[in-house]
Amino acid sequence: MNGHPLQTPAWGDFRKAMGIDVVLLHDWQLTFHKIPQTPWTIGYFPKGPKPTQKMIGELRTLGKQKNAIFIQLEPNVTNNLQSAIYDLHPSYHPLFTKYTFILDLTKSESELLAAMHPKTRYNIRVAQKHNVVIREDNSPAAFNAYLRLTEETTSRQGFYAHNKTYHKTMWEIMHKAGIAHLFTATFDGEVLSAWIVFVSGDTVYYPYGSSSRNHREVMAPTLLLWEIATWAKQKGLKYFDLWGAMGPDPDIHDPWYGFHRFKQGFNPRLVEFAGSFDLVIKPLLYRLYTFTDTLRWFLLHIRKKFQVLSYK
Repeated sequence: MNGHPLQTPAWGDFRKAMGIDVVLLHDWQLTFHKIPQTPWTIGYFPKGPKPTQKMIGELRTLGKQKNAIFIQLEPNVTNNLQSAIYDLHPSYHPLFTKYTFILDLTKSESELLAAMHPKTRYNIRVAQKHNVVIREDNSPAAFNAYLRLTEETTSRQGFYAHNKTYHKTMWEIMHKAGIAHLFTATFDGEVLSAWIVFVSGDTVYYPYGSSSRNHREVMAPTLLLWEIATWAKQKGLKYFDLWGAMGPDPDIHDPWYGFHRFKQGFNPRLVEFAGSFDLVIKPLLYRLYTFTDTLRWFLLHIRKKFQVLSYK
């Protein structure tokens, strides 16, 4: 297994608990997902190694055995892939962003603070002056607060999120394995922000976060990220992967721009991954599937937009 959380045995156990078909091939972990009302599947290979011709051949054989239309690969590599050599197509619907932000925790706290955007550094002081309390809290009460805030955040922002069963199962398995940790930011007795982070290898990852619209003036999320960074430094971790960024020229009108700008304020390094690729097993069905799935996502986006307007 490589160091990414999605290639750990615990993540595989979580996906199995959710009824997903998990396959181990060599030290690679893949999942196969049934397409409802059909005999076909879709394979997903997240954060694996750089593809080789031998790997692609083995994946193609596995895909045929699993009756897969295609296998989506999102390798955990930063160098470019000559995808045509491996008969890979750029994915029509990437699941991971092509970019992420990584904070170098080998730097001293004073170096990290000095490198931040002045507004980010100021917001940390604002939260401290308001006595915002940051703590690792893995209790059921803290997790319930996380669920509540997650529902509030997704309703407010119009983003899609996993359901409660997903979050509960993920938390139980990943926390028991020592990978998942829950942090809260509390002001005046109210939890304003709750994040689940993963620790794997020498890196802490930020995959799940939620926040309240209450008391935004106390800047709780800014202090939360900073305190998690200092916690990770004390544990001897070297990197803080902020799990996604928009790239070097972000669109300020994009709904994700606020998250991007928030992370960017800590002056992390922008890292570009190779990208997302589809290994097509059944070409005709692949074209049909991509057309219908693109239409489905378009309709879901329209429906979600109306839901957000109703929430507001």
